Amino acid sequence: MERINLHAAGIDIGSASHFVAVPEDRDDKPVREFAAYTADLYQLADWLTACGVKTVAMESTGVYWIPLFQILEERGFEVRLVDARRVKNVSGRKTDVSDCQWLQQLHTYGLLTSAFRPDDETCVLRSYMRQRDGLVIQAGQHIQHMQKALELMNLKLTEVLADVTGTTGLAIIQDIIAGKRDPKELAKHRHPRCKHDEETIAKALTGHYRAEHVFALRQAVAQYQQCQTLIGECDGELERFLVEHGPDDAGQVPPPERPSSRSKNALGFDAHAHLFRLTGVDLTAIPGLSTASVLTLLAETGVDMCRWRSAKAFASWLGLCPNNQVSGGKVLASRTRACVNRAARVFRMAAYGLHHAKSALGAYYRRIRTKLGAPKAITATAHKLARLFYSMLKTKKSFADIGQEAYDQVYQARRLKGLRRVARELGFQLVPCEAS
Repeated sequence: MERINLHAAGIDIGSASHFVAVPEDRDDKPVREFAAYTADLYQLADWLTACGVKTVAMESTGVYWIPLFQILEERGFEVRLVDARRVKNVSGRKTDVSDCQWLQQLHTYGLLTSAFRPDDETCVLRSYMRQRDGLVIQAGQHIQHMQKALELMNLKLTEVLADVTGTTGLAIIQDIIAGKRDPKELAKHRHPRCKHDEETIAKALTGHYRAEHVFALRQAVAQYQQCQTLIGECDGELERFLVEHGPDDAGQVPPPERPSSRSKNALGFDAHAHLFRLTGVDLTAIPGLSTASVLTLLAETGVDMCRWRSAKAFASWLGLCPNNQVSGGKVLASRTRACVNRAARVFRMAAYGLHHAKSALGAYYRRIRTKLGAPKAITATAHKLARLFYSMLKTKKSFADIGQEAYDQVYQARRLKGLRRVARELGFQLVPCEAS
């Protein structure tokens, strides 16, 4: 085989130490072990420079590869992060030394493909968004702890309120923590928009209070409020980052295509203008995508879509296309591959929210759901959303929805064309019935 990367090195990543292999003619000891401390990482980079290495391949082991990856990139090396599943089937014994030598050998012959790694600015945005998502998940867990404490005291607040952390729910819980027990007094916190009346809410607030459960409720509320404070700090950092990065002038910002509904986990600032300035197109015009979801997508994929050769390759990276397994001309399986991708999760959630949408995508989702069921309909609609997202960022063209009625007409015309073709192949003629 022809050697493509003559100045290649392979690194086996570990939590305590890294094993590095260089070509055998570059050093008397071509395989060395370096500790994972920062000073040792700089020594590793100096040794690679002395050996004349220009490109490095490493596995994506946990988060231990990130500091070394960043240091080697700063030193000017071409660092290639490879999927561990591509190199795990190594014949013979399994040691750290043989792993790094195997990586170096595969990289020398050009047999390793690089995983997607965005630019540094996108990595910063990704860190902020993932930290925020983690805080939102923790806040949801603390809400469940609050509900559990209420149920243990037989307070059926979740039965009469849609959200226990709303205006009415938090006011009632704060009074319970303060020591108030009269259900009629607690029910006076009812908001006029609540579905149930004060009498029903008072009946639900007649419970069996115990000190240990009130204590658990107090701590759950404190943890929830702490998470909300930290989410607000994350929103402040995100707004500062969006102000400092991106083009200074992107032209006149168009108004949002549709009014945004205020969600509990929505961003604490108006990010529509920042997103338009960053991308040059209004991605929130795509049905199902809000400013928070678009910001999450950009944090995972970046703005430059040139990293993927086509929309099909982008959908394959997301794991939203069929993973065909063919042998002997027969399709053995075609379901999508298991893929943990945050961007794909956003597209799936957006597709799930189109069930009642009066748009072409909503009509498409309902048609596929009737035909194949909800799981496959969500995947198919998420695939369409991903292709729209890719095309808008690639071409900078605005999204135009044809509407539900126009989509139904196009679909019926396509069905009629197919029926005519089948009838013609069978020697028949399709004749429309006269209206009675």
